[in-house]
Amino acid sequence: MPRPYASGVVAAPVDQVWARVRAFGDLPDFLGAIGHCEIVEGAEGQVGAVRRLTLAAGGDPFDERLLVLDDPARTLTYAFTGANPFGVRRYVSTIRVSPVTDTGESFVEWWAEYDADAGQEAELDRTFAQDVYGGGIAGLRQLLT
Repeated sequence: MPRPYASGVVAAPVDQVWARVRAFGDLPDFLGAIGHCEIVEGAEGQVGAVRRLTLAAGGDPFDERLLVLDDPARTLTYAFTGANPFGVRRYVSTIRVSPVTDTGESFVEWWAEYDADAGQEAELDRTFAQDVYGGGIAGLRQLLT
């Protein structure tokens, strides 16, 4: 099973970075590939909430459900709920924010597990790891530093 992964350091305090990441409906604030996001089911910060995303490049909207929001562990997990622009089946992704204790910065990790046709996995791994997760971490860095 593929497991794309990206990590990086954001030169901002962990609570400040976590506040941005945990705001489930505010993804476009730090992920430029997302043109629009709105909570369409449940409420912000509520496990089970669904956000509807539209890519900045256009296309059909797609939904993600918040599965885990763990403030003490600063971990957020979400899943695609149906059709998505990547054509993957079962997709579950996690973002974790940890303190870099010797500098006061934050270490951000973002990864997923998904099912797709074997011929698509290499391209999807690159897209998720570099464009989505790496792009989101870079966006947090730009937003907060």
